[in-house]
Amino acid sequence: MNHYLSLGKFSFGMGDRFGQQGRAQLRACVLATELGAHFVPVWNKSNREHSFIGTEPSSLRAEADAAVQALGWKSPYHVDADHIRLETVDRFIAPSDFFTIDVADSIGKPAAAADVKAFVDRHPELIGTVSIPHIDQPFAISRAEVERVANKFLLAVQDAGKIYQHIVRAKGAEHFITEVSMDETDSPQTPPELLIILAAIADQKIPLQTIAPKFTGRFNKGVDYVGDVKQFEKEFNEDLAVIAYAIQKYGLPPSLKLSVHSGSDKFSIYEPMRRALKKFDAGVHIKTAGTTWLEEIIGLAEAGGDGLEIAKEIYAYAREHVDEFCAPYASVIDINPAQLPTAAVVNAWSSEQFVSALRHDRKNPGYNPSFRQLLHVSFKVAAKKGDRYLKALKNHEAVVARNVTENLFERHMKPLLLGS
Repeated sequence: MNHYLSLGKFSFGMGDRFGQQGRAQLRACVLATELGAHFVPVWNKSNREHSFIGTEPSSLRAEADAAVQALGWKSPYHVDADHIRLETVDRFIAPSDFFTIDVADSIGKPAAAADVKAFVDRHPELIGTVSIPHIDQPFAISRAEVERVANKFLLAVQDAGKIYQHIVRAKGAEHFITEVSMDETDSPQTPPELLIILAAIADQKIPLQTIAPKFTGRFNKGVDYVGDVKQFEKEFNEDLAVIAYAIQKYGLPPSLKLSVHSGSDKFSIYEPMRRALKKFDAGVHIKTAGTTWLEEIIGLAEAGGDGLEIAKEIYAYAREHVDEFCAPYASVIDINPAQLPTAAVVNAWSSEQFVSALRHDRKNPGYNPSFRQLLHVSFKVAAKKGDRYLKALKNHEAVVARNVTENLFERHMKPLLLGS
């Protein structure tokens, strides 16, 4: 695992559905750096998003390069092929230098029995009492438990290995960063399961930089964490301890860190995460996407006139097609239909009313999480408006960009590294 591109300690995945906010996003990183919080910007966009909007992966590289040049950014930055699989990766290989390998579809499908037996035989250290520094209770892991975990995850890790080697053959290992994503699955991975998964990844000789497990609780799109914050904190701390242990035990890259998907807007867990990262002197990758798209709509609504008109049109169409837009995201949204105002009600709103409902400010009595989540998954409506939507963004660039930058810097970066 000697030849690979490594990722900085703290990195921030920034999604930009329509490719217009690269400079505004990077400005947040500049402001954070000025306060001593150094985030490596990583622009991410998935195959699904490119397909919905009709863009190519090369457009994200162009956007990132242009933002870096415009702001004179001298530090590292990356372009992430987000949630790729073997059948979708090829179009991303040239413009990307960060690959989020998504193997969720293979979780739960058993690997060959001979492969499972060979894995368990190869790792006797996983069986019995496993003591890990900074975890109070040692793990008590039976051979049957290692076999169970291997049956659930080994095929997924083998798939990750195949995709990784495919990218290596095309690009060379020293030219990209590897993340493995296991978050889009039914049940969270426990810390002992994470240890077994990391042993399997090491066997595949993947120079893993970040791993995205599924945590306890709900990480819904665009809204705060839903769950037991104390349980999350315990789990997050134990996962950090497992990663530190696996780096030493299995020769994984020392820069390996946790990746938190749907990490945007999870305000209630940022302080527990900050405490844990400080305790372990660990890094983290926070992946966000739709929070920037929502700030575009907020900016347009705030601008009034044609901007507010477009924002209202987008909501009206989304409200009419709520089931269609929500279906692909059913596992990561919780919308209460009774909380969705009718299009007629929203059409009568002022700029301030629309912004209050949409902006993620829990102290504002007008804030409406169901309204916000529906708009989060309805970016296809803006895509259908084509040039009209893009022209509105350009016409109101100052107010849109201000919202994008303030959201990332004030609500995300500062609480994560500096405390709120």
